[in-house]
Amino acid sequence: MSRQNLSAKGKVTGSAGRFGPRYGRFVRKRVAEMEKISKAAHRCPKCDMNSVRRKGTGIWLCKKCGFKFAGGAYVPMTPVQKIALRTIERALQKEV
Repeated sequence: MSRQNLSAKGKVTGSAGRFGPRYGRFVRKRVAEMEKISKAAHRCPKCDMNSVRRKGTGIWLCKKCGFKFAGGAYVPMTPVQKIALRTIERALQKEV
């Protein structure tokens, strides 16, 4: 009988690999996904370049223009923040 190459079910590598077998598969998977998003470069709202990095919890800094702003804990623009900005823009357009 021949052996097939089967991958391990739900094997998590990357940043969550440091936990080893601890905490369960889904928790490690969530941590890996969250850290992948938070450590990625994001688009700057001021200069529109992909150079925004996370400095701390909710603090984001653009390495190109030096623009520092508050955002979500793991993403610079939360879904609720996008809705709020859209509502403000609509209100400002109605006034003009």
